[in-house]
Amino acid sequence: MKLLEERILKDGQVFPGNILKVDSFLNHQIDVALLNKMGEEIKRLYGDCGVNKILTIEASGIGIACITAQFFNCPVLFAKKTKTKNIAADVYKTVVASFTHGVDYEVIVSKNFLNEGDRVLIIDDFLAEGNALLGLIDLCEQAGASVAGCAIAIEKGFQSGAQKVMAKGVRVESLAIVESMNDGKITFTQR
Repeated sequence: MKLLEERILKDGQVFPGNILKVDSFLNHQIDVALLNKMGEEIKRLYGDCGVNKILTIEASGIGIACITAQFFNCPVLFAKKTKTKNIAADVYKTVVASFTHGVDYEVIVSKNFLNEGDRVLIIDDFLAEGNALLGLIDLCEQAGASVAGCAIAIEKGFQSGAQKVMAKGVRVESLAIVESMNDGKITFTQR
């Protein structure tokens, strides 16, 4: 998606450890007009897949998921990284290793909201090693839900995440694929 690539080049910052900081428009301060265009593009890509639920993981994917859900006219469900008193005891759970934070999270989804027969579109802001997506796919499998695919805002194409997810037979569509961030210079590729 050219618009997203241009915004990454304009406002993205590269930090050591292959960290791409886009918090000025995507995952801290949010440019809602940009997310709206991203949601339209995701609908174009997955509009014929029978999606009836969007699943993401807290917290950065929630904004993109909510905007996109308007185009699919379906609810958004997000996997929580901590169990709270207001979540029923009956949950699906899996462990997800965070590339960005360098920690493992046990993520949960209430069995009330992810059901057999659901056709789920998984959305996230970044795809690096694929751990979050694989965890969300696992939650869907536990529920007997089918995964229509994964829609990603920014994929780090030089990392193995997309290949791991596609090896499971799951479609991956990324709106921007970063090929490299060498010497702070961001280049993009297509799949």
